[in-house]
Amino acid sequence: MNLRELEEIRSCLCALQNHIRDEVLKARSQNEHMDMAAVVAETAADTIYQIDKISEEAIFEWFERHWPESMPVEIVMEGVEEDKPVTFPYGTAVEGTLWKCLIDPIDGTRNIMYDKRAAWILAGVAPQRGRETNIADIVVSAMTELPPSKQTFSDQLSAVIGQGQSGIRFQRINLVEKTSRTMKVRPSQATDFKHGFASMARFFPEGKELTARVEEKLWEELYGLGKTSSPLVFDDQYISTGGQIYEILSGHDRMLADLRPIVFRKLGLESSLVCHPYDICTWLILQEAGGIIEQPDGSPLSAPMDTTSPVSWIGFANSTLAEAVRPVLRRLMQEHLDHVPEAPQDAPEGVSDGSNIAL
Repeated sequence: MNLRELEEIRSCLCALQNHIRDEVLKARSQNEHMDMAAVVAETAADTIYQIDKISEEAIFEWFERHWPESMPVEIVMEGVEEDKPVTFPYGTAVEGTLWKCLIDPIDGTRNIMYDKRAAWILAGVAPQRGRETNIADIVVSAMTELPPSKQTFSDQLSAVIGQGQSGIRFQRINLVEKTSRTMKVRPSQATDFKHGFASMARFFPEGKELTARVEEKLWEELYGLGKTSSPLVFDDQYISTGGQIYEILSGHDRMLADLRPIVFRKLGLESSLVCHPYDICTWLILQEAGGIIEQPDGSPLSAPMDTTSPVSWIGFANSTLAEAVRPVLRRLMQEHLDHVPEAPQDAPEGVSDGSNIAL
């Protein structure tokens, strides 16, 4: 594995996502009466809507025509059954693939199918290690905005491991004029959360009260509540993990956390309405930008490269913010969620942190 190879994968992911975006937007414009919110399937990972089927078909078409034969890959995404893996070149044995590509064709489906807010196309690629492949192995990530109909621009960000902020590509694409311009990634450098955005995910009724209780206690301990007539911390519920990552990358949000799997376990709830590995496969971009992304107890982000495992995570714009929240949140999770933090550890065994990759 070398930088040239990783850059080729980056280019492929960006081209793939451009194709998905264009196909979805074309279908939307040509079929005004199509019910994008129609449910077409239920899976262990999520509900599949009509708009999801359009993106899935675009993915298989693109891979068959454009993915380099010299880099055989296994595709992991909704609609691909674990016992019937899909590989490209088509028909390649999984054991013969070099790469594993985790894709979320539309992250934030509920936003875009009601034309409410942008959704995101997400992808992360890791060296193939079979069932042992972990999201922490991801070495290339890309994310592309799927905008609502009134929006004529689409942002696209990508990163290659070990290149830092200078290695992030951030393009703002004009969908009308078919042009683009380079943008800069600027996570917030604020040293506290005062008068800024920071939120915990509570998108659905399940677990909302318990999550809000933990969140309120966090801010109460850090800043006190009711001591000022002006809100100190603002909340924004963006129903898209990729969109949340973007909000930190762009400097809009200083912290975002998703405790749903931990909250649901405390409440004895079984729900697929949580973050899954394919939702968080662009964590690498935030890390390369200088942000922090980890499990809520401070341990490294870790999960199988699949579409069903529950993932809890927390992201910060910078290390100063992370250091302020970690000890308080760990204690609150113990008190309210019966969640005992893991002992500090390095990346999971066999998982790369990028230090041993020849670039």
